[in-house]
Amino acid sequence: MDARENAYVLWFDELHRKDVNLVGGKSSSLGELTTSTGVPVPYGYATTAHAYRYFMDVTGQNKKIHELLQGLSDVEDSVELHEVCTKIRESIVSAEMPEDLATAIGDAYEELSKKVNEENPYVAVRSSATAEDLPDASFAGQQDTYLNVTGRDMVIRKVKECYASTFTDRAVYYRAKKNFDHENVALSAAVQMMADSKVAGVMFTVNIANGDDKSIMIEGSWGLGEYVVQGTVTPDNFIINKEDLTIASRHINEKAIELVRKPGGDVEERKVPEELAKAQALTDEQVVQLATYAKAIEKHYGCYMDMEWAVDHQNRVWILQARPETVWSKKNKEKKAGTEVKLTTDHKVLVKGLPASPGMAAGKCHVITDPKDINEFQEGEVLVTTMTSPDWVPAMKKAIAIVTDAGGMTCHASIVSRELGIPCVVGTKSRSVEATKVLKSGQDITIDAQNGVVYDGIVADLVKKDEPQQAQGAAQTVVAEYFAPTGTGVMMNLGDPDLADKYASLPCDGIGLMREEFIWTTFIHEHPLYLIEQGKPEKVIDMLAEGISKVCRALAPRPVVLRFSDFKSGEYRNLKGGDKYEPVEPADLLGWRGASRYYDPTYTDAFRLELKAVKKVREEFGLKNLNCMIPFCRTVDEARKVTSIMKEEGLERGPDFKLFLMAEIPANIILADKFNEFVDGYSIGSNDLTMLVLGCDRNNDTVSALFDERNLAIKRAVRHLIETAHKDGKTVSICGQAPSVYPDFTEFLVKSGIDYVSVNPDMVKATKRNVARIEQRLMLDAATGRGIKDTEDYTW
Repeated sequence: MDARENAYVLWFDELHRKDVNLVGGKSSSLGELTTSTGVPVPYGYATTAHAYRYFMDVTGQNKKIHELLQGLSDVEDSVELHEVCTKIRESIVSAEMPEDLATAIGDAYEELSKKVNEENPYVAVRSSATAEDLPDASFAGQQDTYLNVTGRDMVIRKVKECYASTFTDRAVYYRAKKNFDHENVALSAAVQMMADSKVAGVMFTVNIANGDDKSIMIEGSWGLGEYVVQGTVTPDNFIINKEDLTIASRHINEKAIELVRKPGGDVEERKVPEELAKAQALTDEQVVQLATYAKAIEKHYGCYMDMEWAVDHQNRVWILQARPETVWSKKNKEKKAGTEVKLTTDHKVLVKGLPASPGMAAGKCHVITDPKDINEFQEGEVLVTTMTSPDWVPAMKKAIAIVTDAGGMTCHASIVSRELGIPCVVGTKSRSVEATKVLKSGQDITIDAQNGVVYDGIVADLVKKDEPQQAQGAAQTVVAEYFAPTGTGVMMNLGDPDLADKYASLPCDGIGLMREEFIWTTFIHEHPLYLIEQGKPEKVIDMLAEGISKVCRALAPRPVVLRFSDFKSGEYRNLKGGDKYEPVEPADLLGWRGASRYYDPTYTDAFRLELKAVKKVREEFGLKNLNCMIPFCRTVDEARKVTSIMKEEGLERGPDFKLFLMAEIPANIILADKFNEFVDGYSIGSNDLTMLVLGCDRNNDTVSALFDERNLAIKRAVRHLIETAHKDGKTVSICGQAPSVYPDFTEFLVKSGIDYVSVNPDMVKATKRNVARIEQRLMLDAATGRGIKDTEDYTW
């Protein structure tokens, strides 16, 4: 035992899952698969926790890291945290690997080469955190993995880079918040043969769609398995009867692209030949073979399992990784234990907040305070967090309700929830106490988002109120809704393309604001400059075009206004590869965003991809109802520069292509007579405009009470913009939250002569009726001369 604890390297066939303290969770699991299950696993070895500690001690890194961390006064200060962690990682990477340790790692690689009879084989170098003091799961996603590594020197370098990734910003922040000593962390690096995948994917020993544990589910596609895991392709799906291994169902999907290994290392995306794209990727024999391995692994581990697999170009089947499945393991265990959901008649209030998005929901809550844990969120849970941002959208789409500590009626969580039709309560800290401190993950709660109240347990009478009523008798009369025509257009705000068909039947006059950010966070996930560097610019063009066209088709012939990307630098940094390209800005709300990015030489290539996507939708797909909007344009010169780039890309204003400007900065209002030259109209972003006119952060609970779009300063600005725009024949819309929240503000807008009002889907019908009533009242007042006089002076 002493020899193993003092070794620098241990082979997979020397390891078992009990060796977590020696080599971490991932490496010990690979060892367990290799030694105890009899399934084929790509061979390899693991550097030990002892090797990591030896490296950190001999190179003096422990002392250096301690000194640098002493200078970190506040982990909440993202700028300071980033600077310190960068210095730590640079120090580790620049340190020379002790000769005896480098020799052990390099010699093991060369021995691996002999064992597999390949010269300089391709390997994956994966981090594996030890669980001696902290569970491996706590490190999920915090350290790095390197694929297609080849050569002795490269392997040694990548092991050292794995060591350095122990001190990413997120990992240091997490340990600091958990009061865990950074110096007690140890890391193993698993060096494993890469399977040159012809086909790859995932499989579960439970049907994850419905929890049926008598079935095995297998999903696979051409190439490496990363595209299956990321959701980039829709894989073939097989359901196998666990008892007799017969294939119960199969769904063969079109798999038009694959990720493949490049000669010399790294990976690239490649188009799948047409004859293979729609073909079944796995043979039936391979499906059964995989299911056989899945049964053996489940039997050995004694629980539902989640596995990754590959079939190489020699048609050899490999199991790459196996870990316990968590979701249905827990749900089915609860069912068997008789812990079905229990209803309560009590009305015990846990927290109160602002009713941001109406509705009623009940279920188990999941408290997430750190963005790194977003991937742990499961479909059908209640998301409880401090506040959301655009990169939270994938989790928000899974939620049945959302509760936040901070925020107001116009915060990100409020806006997105209303658009998705999810009940949402925000700002619980300002109304009662922080929800994240009171609610516990796994706790049953009921959310009354109509009144901003969260109750303990599943409250019977509230749940029943939200259930659809059963038809009374066989026949039902369906009454068609009538909406009076209005002179003022009522448009709809939309971000998620998947909701376009659902909302297309609403009585709206088009899409006044389509947020491009939804497509980035839900489908693309990667920074555009990173994708350009990777040689995959077409991914941006194709995926943007696909998402945009969904909305245009669903709404045609009604117009759709796409707002170009308006992420802030911190939000861009959260996309894969973003760290390299994004500055750390202490106030990114007022930083490098919107128009300022588009003409910047360091970013303009990325903006041109957006323009190419728009052109593809309009010209290749023939969807001429697509128009565009420039966000956060500070100066007239910026408008000139952006429209010039658009012209270079073949997008020029004309009878069937309109360009609008988000009017959200005071300069847009004050200089509207100058901006008129470059646009066809404006869309008022009342959220940012109110913040910048009143100097008030709507997400800051200390001053959020002062945030009100109905303030006279805002109304004067709006009235001035409408008058100035109309003088030059330009239109004015509003796509901020004010009309969705305040019907009286809608009345002011209609009376001011606004051309369009764009609201969230849940407010389209009510706003349509409200606008019709206001217009009829105006006509009646004009005819009788007896209407109520507005005594407010809106002149600037």
